[in-house]
Amino acid sequence: MDLLHTLFYFLIAISVLVSFHEFGHFWVARKAGVKVLRFSVGFGKVLWSYKNSPDATEYVISAIPLGGYVKMVDEREGEVKEADLPYAFNRQSVLARTAIVAAGPLFNLMLAVALFWSVLVIGETGIKPILGAVEQGTLAAAAGFVEGDQIISVNGKSTPTWTEAMTVVVSSALDGDPEINVVVTNFDDRQALRTLKLTDKDSENPDVLYQRLGFKPWSPKLQPIIGKVLPDSAALAAGLKPGDLIVSVDDTPITDWMQWVDYVKSHAGVAVKLIIERDGVSLPATITPKSTQVGDKTEGKVGASVYIPEQLMKSVTTEYSLSPLAAIPVAVETTYYYSVTSLKMMGKMLIGRASVENLSGPISIAQYAGQSASMGLTPFLKYLALVSVSLGILNLLPIPVLDGGHLLFFAIEGIKGSPVSERVQLFFQQIGIALLVSLMALAMFLDVGRLFQ
Repeated sequence: MDLLHTLFYFLIAISVLVSFHEFGHFWVARKAGVKVLRFSVGFGKVLWSYKNSPDATEYVISAIPLGGYVKMVDEREGEVKEADLPYAFNRQSVLARTAIVAAGPLFNLMLAVALFWSVLVIGETGIKPILGAVEQGTLAAAAGFVEGDQIISVNGKSTPTWTEAMTVVVSSALDGDPEINVVVTNFDDRQALRTLKLTDKDSENPDVLYQRLGFKPWSPKLQPIIGKVLPDSAALAAGLKPGDLIVSVDDTPITDWMQWVDYVKSHAGVAVKLIIERDGVSLPATITPKSTQVGDKTEGKVGASVYIPEQLMKSVTTEYSLSPLAAIPVAVETTYYYSVTSLKMMGKMLIGRASVENLSGPISIAQYAGQSASMGLTPFLKYLALVSVSLGILNLLPIPVLDGGHLLFFAIEGIKGSPVSERVQLFFQQIGIALLVSLMALAMFLDVGRLFQ
């Protein structure tokens, strides 16, 4: 079921994003006077098609839902009827061809703006960015952060939730910013400026960076009361139910939830004896935490979450939204921010200043699709926006076979006054294909490696 869920939302994401990209090419081509033969959602065998007249565009839904394509009249791709020659793509001006090719990536960026705008207007609920205990030796400790600091903004960007705050901090660090200015308020509501100072080495790997930063969310002490029991879990097999209070484990009294979590983690695959309290009655139970691989360590998990009182939940969460008008500049700014961040990360990986571990292949992207969809509409819309930004920026890179490669050839044509020869274009396209295949193979290799971690 999880696999089908992941595949379903991955196919939805890819179909929406690539089809919107192709719609950009299609719409501008029509406006520029180019005859479009076919607009297809998906590839392969045609499942459904519609054509208003023999000379009209054929609209198609195809069997393989992994994107789409636009087929225009073009002398380089076959014979063109005499009547259609004025409407052929290759006979248009450099400016018109540039607009048609650039429209795909630009439509992806416009879609990202619309999606970020939707998220801002719908609103989202998240954990407040309040810091827990700060360990000595971390970048946070060196900058003077203390438990209870609530992050208000990072480098001038408002960060209402923990996820937003950590995303901006990590992105700024990966961008190579030597200093990151963080405005915080503490328990007495006074504002203070904390400055994180980083080195080039800190920006190489996001996982190592996050550990070096030392940021952990503030967590109040919670009673060891079961809130939810997951299906097919060790907790369910042991007969635990929501509302059960864990009194002791192996004769050791349990006073808060984290004490119970730490005990479970250190007893993977080992049967432990519990005393629980249910409806005022003490009951014995035995549970064997399932072994789970976390990085290079094996940890125990029982598949049960903690009960959090509603009032406490309200005190540590926040709802953030903007009016439709106020959300427009924020959505544009967010799209620009992630576009620049993507470009900088690609550049740093190219020159070896960032680890290729930052690459995500189709498996990771599919997993993120399923996970974000499970979390609700807003997280899924944010996921679509981020992937749309990546798709737009990637396609603008000056690599032959990508839209950016065609734009590069058009720029050369505009400067020299004649098209780049087909022989030269074919040579560089072969290089471009080799680069993309190598990149895809590397991303897939990293994805498979992550599956076994």
